[in-house]
Amino acid sequence: MSKSAKTPSKNKSKTASKARPGPRPKPASAPELDRAALLRIADALERLTPQPNATTDFAAADAFIWQAKSRTLQPVPRVNRVDMVLLKGIDRMRDTLMENTERFARGLPANNALLWGARGMGKSSLVKAAHAAVNAGPGKGKLKLIEIHREDIESLPDLMAMVRPAAYRFIVFCDDLSFDADDTSYKSLKAVLEGGIEGRPENVILYATSNRRHLLSRDMMENERSTAINPGETVEEKVSLSDRFGLWLGFHRCSQDEFLAMVEGYVAHFKIPIAADDLRQEALEWATTRGSRSGRVAWQYVQDLAGRLGVRIS
Repeated sequence: MSKSAKTPSKNKSKTASKARPGPRPKPASAPELDRAALLRIADALERLTPQPNATTDFAAADAFIWQAKSRTLQPVPRVNRVDMVLLKGIDRMRDTLMENTERFARGLPANNALLWGARGMGKSSLVKAAHAAVNAGPGKGKLKLIEIHREDIESLPDLMAMVRPAAYRFIVFCDDLSFDADDTSYKSLKAVLEGGIEGRPENVILYATSNRRHLLSRDMMENERSTAINPGETVEEKVSLSDRFGLWLGFHRCSQDEFLAMVEGYVAHFKIPIAADDLRQEALEWATTRGSRSGRVAWQYVQDLAGRLGVRIS
């Protein structure tokens, strides 16, 4: 056979040897996760999972603060409050709220209350004083005060679920309640007040204070009217929240005589030694420099007076 005839055979053999597949590589085994990494993942998932509500000892205190993040109630050993006898110039509001609170404490029908109006006129002080006064009467210790912060309103249904089975009665109190234009958390409050399937528990009543009668600023309501396709419906949606408080108590700026009566009441209660004429002159001058007359301004003046005269007040 000629060389020319053998050449193709050799080339074919070489090609075949090159095309023959070699042994397949073993698939790489999946890397095993480190135990520490698994523990870190488990811890992260546990932090993201809502924790079960801790059992609350309601007998531990008369007042609590709702901690929304942990879904727990923090006992308050000593409530910062003013005695009822020191609240001057708000007699009608005082009597109305006291009557409502007493009915609720006895298990009778009572209304949620919205205390609105001028700043510093004793709205939150009246709520705390009414709780203390009623709780000191028959059935002492059965009425509990729970404060919920404005920013935690969305967690209100969880708080209701916690206190619903308790043997006590609860005033849930939100101080300085109001809502901004884009804030929708008021819907959680609406559902609790009225309208939800479960509704408000029989052993819970809600008291709120606000500088705004409808919990919205006037310019927000005007903007709603001017920009909405159907302004009436839009405004009604937001104003309906305040309508769900059955009891409205309005607080207005006090007169000069009422302001002086507040100051004199504090001075007499704490036995601060000062002549009546000097007290009147100083108190009016203090109110003038502050540009306002209110219970808060009266208390601030009395604190200054007691400090100057070396009298301890508590």
